[in-house]
Amino acid sequence: MGRLWALLGVESNTTSHREKLISGLGAFCGIGCVWFVSSALLGPAGSVLMLASMGASAVLLFAVPHGTLSQPWPVLGGHLLSAAVGVSCQWYLGQFFWAPALAVGLAVTAMCYFRCIHPPGGATALAAVIGGPEVHALGFGYILVPVALNVVAIFIAAAVFNNLFYWRRYPVSLMRASKPAASAPSLTHEDFAAAMHSLDTYVDVSSEELAQIFDRAWAHAQEVRSDSLTLTKGCYYSNGELGDRWCVRQIFDADNNLSDDRARLIYRNVAGASDEQTVMCTVQAFRQWARFRVDHKNGRWVRVTDR
Repeated sequence: MGRLWALLGVESNTTSHREKLISGLGAFCGIGCVWFVSSALLGPAGSVLMLASMGASAVLLFAVPHGTLSQPWPVLGGHLLSAAVGVSCQWYLGQFFWAPALAVGLAVTAMCYFRCIHPPGGATALAAVIGGPEVHALGFGYILVPVALNVVAIFIAAAVFNNLFYWRRYPVSLMRASKPAASAPSLTHEDFAAAMHSLDTYVDVSSEELAQIFDRAWAHAQEVRSDSLTLTKGCYYSNGELGDRWCVRQIFDADNNLSDDRARLIYRNVAGASDEQTVMCTVQAFRQWARFRVDHKNGRWVRVTDR
């Protein structure tokens, strides 16, 4: 039976009854907010113009509020971008039998490139093509009403409702990082499963996948060489910390001889949280802070192996 559940992908980690009921109540409030706003601003026709895809968004925003696909940019960008793609396909292709498939395919591709993947966006693009004469008559106005109106309404509802509970901060960036352990003990599968269960919120990753991520992260960390870090003007460096302690700094001005610990340099923070933006310090102080050099590639900071 356990093997069958694994093949079917049945989630092994579950949330408490409290969390399940809160998720359901949140979805109720979210869709209720969309209906109220649509009816108040658009009159009797408002409820008719409610997007069915909002129901799918409600599942993500209220049942998986900390998921990557539930964050503000995927929600807003995913729906609006998909709406634009769907309207364009309907506008230029009309009733061609492959227009619906093309609309969804292009919407998924666009969301991938713009880093705003939100599964309900596919339904938003599809509705623009197969929604019938009433939807087609809206033209590109469909992007604003009902799409943008519905999205803003459910987003505000999610931000207000989820933040009523300290463990459901939304967006997830509002969550405070927990204090690190005094040492780094050996972790087991049971440890990951227990940690996920203690969160009491749905996490869109299994404990097995989380363990694999940890193993690969640990192997990646071991690749860092222990030799002295060479500093170069114009380059970026990371302190290698986790959560809100992580920071990337760029050396944008310095003395000519950066091999001298007493030399001075000026750096600026380019990523991560920090109260100071531009600071002067000695080479020794900067080298004590920096762990390795990084470059910005494909939307993320990547460690440079050749130092």
